[in-house]
Amino acid sequence: MPEGHTIHRLAKDLNKTLRPAKVTASSPQGPFAEGAAMLDGKKLREAEAWGKHLFLDFAGAPLLHIHLGLIGKLRPKPIETPDDEGAIRLRLAGKDQLWDLTGPMVCALIDDDDAAKVTSKLGPDPLRRDGKADEFVTRLLKKKVPISAALLDQKVIAGIGNVYRSEFCYLAGIDPNTPANSLDEDTARLLWDMATSQLKQGVKLNRIVTRDPKEVGTSAGRIGNDDRLYVYKREGQECHRCGDEIRLLEIAKRKAWRCPTCQP
Repeated sequence: MPEGHTIHRLAKDLNKTLRPAKVTASSPQGPFAEGAAMLDGKKLREAEAWGKHLFLDFAGAPLLHIHLGLIGKLRPKPIETPDDEGAIRLRLAGKDQLWDLTGPMVCALIDDDDAAKVTSKLGPDPLRRDGKADEFVTRLLKKKVPISAALLDQKVIAGIGNVYRSEFCYLAGIDPNTPANSLDEDTARLLWDMATSQLKQGVKLNRIVTRDPKEVGTSAGRIGNDDRLYVYKREGQECHRCGDEIRLLEIAKRKAWRCPTCQP
C-alpha cells in the first residue's frame, strides 16, 4: 500500500499538471461514469493529501475522495497517446497531462461533512501544516501495543506504512516489540521529527530512501533498492552499520524486521 509520501507527491503533481485549465473526466471502463460526468469540465481548485487519503476539490462539484488501498494506482500518462490498459476507474485529463486511476479501494464523490468524518478518524500527518507533534506524542504514549504496531495505527499517525515503521524503529534504535507506552517523551518526539524529515525526503525523491547520505552518497535517489533501506525485507542479510544478521519477526500479524545489535 502506498505510504503517505506517495499521496502527498500525487497531490503536488496533480496540482501542477491539472490546474488551471478545465479538466476532462471520464471512466473508460464505465464503473465511475456517473461520477466522472459530474467532474467533467470543472476546474481543479486543489488536490490535498491527509495520510493515505487523497481529496480533489473541483469548483462546482462534490469532493473526490481517493484511497488507493493495496493495489490502487494513479499514474500520469502522455496526453497524446492515452491507452485503456487495465480497469481504468477514472481518467482526468488536463491541457498537457492525463491521470489514470486503477484498482482503488475508494473512489467516491463526497461532501465536506463526509470528508470531516474521514479525517476525524486520522492522527496527525507529519507532512501537513496542521500536523502536531504534541498530538502524536499523546496518542502514541497511550498505546500498550508494540511500537511497530502503534506506528501503523492511522489514528496515532497518518501516512506511515510497513516500510517506514520498520525503518523508523531501526533508526531510533528501538526493538519493534517494545510497548509504545514504555517509551519516554523524548523518544516519541524523535520519532515524529524522523517521520517529518523522512517523508519530506520521500516526496522529493518519489521513493523511500532512509539510509544516511554519508553512507550512500548525495545522489540518494539513484541508489539501488538493496542499498536504500536498513532493515525492511532484508532478513538474512548483514546490517549496513554493524554487520549483524537482520531478523524477520511477526508482530500483530504483520511482518517486521530488526537488527539485534542496533535495536537491542
